[in-house]
Amino acid sequence: MSNKIQGVLTAIVTTFDRDGAFNPATQREQVKRQLSAGNGIFCGGTNGEFFVLNEQEKLAVTETCVDEVNASAPVVAHIGEISTRETIRLGKQIEKLGVDAVSVITPYFVPLKQDELIYHYQTVADALNVPLFLYNIPARTGNTLQPETVRTLASHPNIIGIKDSAGSYESLSGFLQAAKGIDNFDVLNGPDSLIHQGFVDGCSACISGLANVAPKEINAIWARFHAGDIEGSRLAQENVTGLRTDLYSVGFSPAAVKKAVSLLGYNVGDSRYAVRFTAEEEQKIRQIVNQYLQ
Repeated sequence: MSNKIQGVLTAIVTTFDRDGAFNPATQREQVKRQLSAGNGIFCGGTNGEFFVLNEQEKLAVTETCVDEVNASAPVVAHIGEISTRETIRLGKQIEKLGVDAVSVITPYFVPLKQDELIYHYQTVADALNVPLFLYNIPARTGNTLQPETVRTLASHPNIIGIKDSAGSYESLSGFLQAAKGIDNFDVLNGPDSLIHQGFVDGCSACISGLANVAPKEINAIWARFHAGDIEGSRLAQENVTGLRTDLYSVGFSPAAVKKAVSLLGYNVGDSRYAVRFTAEEEQKIRQIVNQYLQ
């Protein structure tokens, strides 16, 4: 990959029709919405509900996003599966679609030692031609990448960074420290509450689920920081943090994010997994969105 991935990549929702099937037309609408705000695309991740998509749907989502972006912004696709074999299988198909990089979540359900995680990632990276980002989200997987493990993996020529969604400043700082002095290895921030601080400390980009709801507001954190307006970036972060806190008090991502996008008037469908919102909860989400997005 010749160009460094910088700024905001939206962890874009996967859109479904009324029957719960993938809807390419509305997916394109959401991609266009993000591009108009200056954001790149991260598809097939947690907010994209990869855990309820079959292989053909994952390919269709990625192909649709890549085609709609048309090389105007970065596209990163998530390919992580429980097994090394299936991760490679999916990755070999995804890389043919023209993504700029792929992201690989730690294997989940089964606990792994750090040397086993190193083996997994090195084996996947060896098998693929497309650059690879590590993806750390221990609350959902049960497996945590340690900073020293990441530093070891950073020496692989095809591993170009890590997306950290552990949710704490301590975790993000640990990876930034581990990446110091290593060329061509970047740290991407996952939690929307840490976007500004991540940029201040050296993150090259953020992967934002909340950008589905507030694409311009999230991009403002980066745009102002990139322009040297550090205080303006911090203030933009404060507004986003308030939105995140209030929205996630009703329901957590990805369902709350998708419901908020739907209540904004976009036809993205319902989340597939077993989550439901009462009429009162929907009204609360609507009030929250109206409060912060004016």
